[in-house]
Amino acid sequence: MYLQRISLLNFKNIQSQSFDFQRKINCFVGDNGVGKTNILDAIYYLSFTKSYFNSVAVQNITHGESFFMVEGDYLLNDRYEKIVCSLKKGQKKVLKRNGKSYEKFSEHIGQLPLVIISPADRDLVTDGSDTRRKFIDGVISQQNKSYLKDLLSYNKVLSQRNALLKYFAANRTFDALNLSVYDEQLSDYGSRIYEVRKTFLEDFIPIFNDKYQIISGDKESVNLLYKSQLHGGSVLRLLKDSLAKDKVIQYTTSGVHKDDLSFKIGDYSIKKFGSQGQQKSFLIALKLAQFEFIKRQSSVTPILLLDDIFDKLDENRVSQIIDLVNNDEFGQIFITDTHSERTERILKSGNKEYQIFKL
Repeated sequence: MYLQRISLLNFKNIQSQSFDFQRKINCFVGDNGVGKTNILDAIYYLSFTKSYFNSVAVQNITHGESFFMVEGDYLLNDRYEKIVCSLKKGQKKVLKRNGKSYEKFSEHIGQLPLVIISPADRDLVTDGSDTRRKFIDGVISQQNKSYLKDLLSYNKVLSQRNALLKYFAANRTFDALNLSVYDEQLSDYGSRIYEVRKTFLEDFIPIFNDKYQIISGDKESVNLLYKSQLHGGSVLRLLKDSLAKDKVIQYTTSGVHKDDLSFKIGDYSIKKFGSQGQQKSFLIALKLAQFEFIKRQSSVTPILLLDDIFDKLDENRVSQIIDLVNNDEFGQIFITDTHSERTERILKSGNKEYQIFKL
């Protein structure tokens, strides 16, 4: 897959700009605040119909303007593809592929596979379980449409069950039969989600460990642990056992929406005991494993976005990462950096075509 050209109009701090790209490596260099990351985010938008950094879509419109538009020209499996994503204040977002609008944005997910590595990924270490579940779901959903459908259905039923629990509390009533309808559906969707997540992590964890060992030079051992309430029982049993608690707090406390990943360095939490460099290496390995997993599952090599990843890494780890991505396993790569000399020096040491955009 090859993104040939992107055009931005009123997207964040970029009022109107277009870029034509090389097939291999494209770098954006310049001071902080000039818009390097926003260009990567626009590329991300074309794959996922949303920003990686700001979930409030209207806030991606340039201040003082009423709309934004991002347009990308791709070469995908020898076919020309034009993707346009636009949003006007007060209206619904529009996504078009070759001039035809999508009815459901979920149909587009996975069509243009992409992986981003960014300082914002630190949220995976510092934030709650919801962020780590989104990571798992994001990797699986790019290639497994049935999983994405089950996930959307599960979340809808979960919201309905929670609303019913609130209704019971507000009206001092309870209807076990009504609640059981939602429990059966949660069991159906949740059981399938759990099995897919478990199988995914069995395949994913060895890939992750391999990437980390290369980046660290075999200096540390790391691991991912899948934590789920379903390890110990069925969804229906969990819902039954937690019903008394659910009625009191008016929220469903058991199910796959409570799953988590535990990040370990040695036998310890990387959040508590890992250095900044170790945490960053851990997250980069996680994302490179995501890249390899998606590539194995798909006939399309994902686009790779590297946003300011060289900061807080020693020269040895930087060179290990560049060696990793500078081989034929990777397709088109986009990099941002504040140090143009460092970027050019690193890229010249490789053997791939590149171009540098100075912003």
